[in-house]
Amino acid sequence: MSTTATPTAEQAPTPTRIRRPALLAAVCGVIAIAAFLAVAEFGALLLGGAGSPLVAVGSAVIDLAPPAAKDVMVGLFGTGDKIALFVLMAVITAAVSAGAGVLERARPPFGALVLAAGAVLALVAVTTRSGSGTWDGAPTVLGVAAAIVVLRVLLRRLRRWEAAAAVPSASPRPAATERRAFLVWSATAAAAAIVLGGASRAGTAAMQAAAAARRAVRLPRAATTAPAVPSGASLDVDGITPYVTPNTDFYRIDTALRVPSIDPADWTLRIHGAVDREVELTWDELLALPLQEHMATLSCVSNEVGGDLIGNALWLGYPIRELLARAGVQDGADMVLSRSIDGFSAGTPLDVLQDEGTAALLAIGMNGEPLPAEHGFPVRMVVPGLFGYVSATKWVTELEVTRFADAQGYWTPRGWSERGPVKLESRIDTPRGGTSLTAGQQVAVAGVAWQPHTGVKAVQVRFDDGEWQDAELADSVSADTWRQWVLRWTPEAGSHTIRVRAVSADGQVQTSVERQPAPNGATGWHTVQVSAG
Repeated sequence: MSTTATPTAEQAPTPTRIRRPALLAAVCGVIAIAAFLAVAEFGALLLGGAGSPLVAVGSAVIDLAPPAAKDVMVGLFGTGDKIALFVLMAVITAAVSAGAGVLERARPPFGALVLAAGAVLALVAVTTRSGSGTWDGAPTVLGVAAAIVVLRVLLRRLRRWEAAAAVPSASPRPAATERRAFLVWSATAAAAAIVLGGASRAGTAAMQAAAAARRAVRLPRAATTAPAVPSGASLDVDGITPYVTPNTDFYRIDTALRVPSIDPADWTLRIHGAVDREVELTWDELLALPLQEHMATLSCVSNEVGGDLIGNALWLGYPIRELLARAGVQDGADMVLSRSIDGFSAGTPLDVLQDEGTAALLAIGMNGEPLPAEHGFPVRMVVPGLFGYVSATKWVTELEVTRFADAQGYWTPRGWSERGPVKLESRIDTPRGGTSLTAGQQVAVAGVAWQPHTGVKAVQVRFDDGEWQDAELADSVSADTWRQWVLRWTPEAGSHTIRVRAVSADGQVQTSVERQPAPNGATGWHTVQVSAG
């Protein structure tokens, strides 16, 4: 008779234990906060350097720190006080995030809530900074979402490893497999955070360097100044668009996912192609030229009827025609292909750039200050009378004299026309569509009208199906700028339709035919619906 041996206690499989699981959870927390910083800084980079939680929190600490603390930091670290601040912030952040990892392992979701609370503080710092924009908080939100995801994924792998190690088994293979998976996931997340964060900070640092270079620029006095804005150019009407558009309100449409960061000392412009001699211009050489001021209204071809992709500013620059004359344009050329440092290109009619009556500028200044980074710093093109897609190249570095038959700008092969003259347009700024008015009470119907390089001589308004009425026109600096207009109207009770049309200086009446922006600009009368009661 045979018997089956029963394993003794010494022979039975025993579970293994992970050494210091809390320490591993703390590491998960540190990796999660690294993911937060990497994603947030990358998001800030896409926003042109705005919205960085690292910079915002550091600035907030500096602003809120008592003078005694600042004195101690300066006394201890001298000019390295800001570096010391960031090191101290890193240590504190790592400690808190490590604790969040330990807490999340023991009592989820409290660790994730700690990260979320820290993100809220960072969000407050970002959104309360001077000059913060609507989207500046987005990088912080994306960053904390990434951090929570990374923390939970890594802790899930850690728990699986712990579970496998706790099960009695004759083979250590299941626990070893889960251990390897945890280490691979952790190492991958950490490496990705380091690479993305490092690249983002390098890009942001370049932006900050370019911003510092811009702040150091002192624009030279113009050799030819623009006429002063007439007192009658701005109507006293609530809700009307200002005659001069502040830089912060000027529309921005371009193909740059990230605003290029260019140190003026490194900028050059190359003029080549169908020319007698190539010309290369440096920043210092450009500043030494006799610069001109010119006020001009620019608009985007994507602007819908009644849209706001348009602005009027005072530009400082050098006439492009003079640079072309220096290069010596050859016969047969009819286009200049301008290229930006970010790869954008625009094909501009050569005759427009050579026209002495067109103030086509290689611009360095906007409303009395160096070009903002998002508007082309250090140098851009400004060509009155043409839509921006064929003329207003930002961050311009190259002008190639060529022919329309031989080259195309960025948007032409994408379905837009080769040449983009700005169309005669008008817009109602006030009252806005859907406004409820008081019957029998006079209201100002007002807005702007434009056809740069041609000018506007009249604006007419029609209420419902009535006769067209002439509006009062404000003054303007020149035909290259828009004009404000206003018509006083006393509405009767009921619903009303208000339409506007402009008449150009050469007698053209704005068309009523409605067309979409593609391929060469929208047309039609701007119309709003209001009610009075």
